[in-house]
Amino acid sequence: MTKKLNEKIAELDKKVEWFYGDEFKLDEASAKYKEAVSLAKEIESDLKNLKNEIKIIEEDFTKE
Repeated sequence: MTKKLNEKIAELDKKVEWFYGDEFKLDEASAKYKEAVSLAKEIESDLKNLKNEIKIIEEDFTKE
């Protein structure tokens, strides 16, 4: 999951950089923004799942 998460974060960085780059076009901005928001939501969900996994592992270690 971590590798996939890192790849998603790198992809999001590229999408955000596009807004500051020379290739920025106002007519494409809305679609690019929606793509970035969707990807950000995926990343947020992945992070929540990872946090839950860590809590479960942590609980298992504290029980012993």
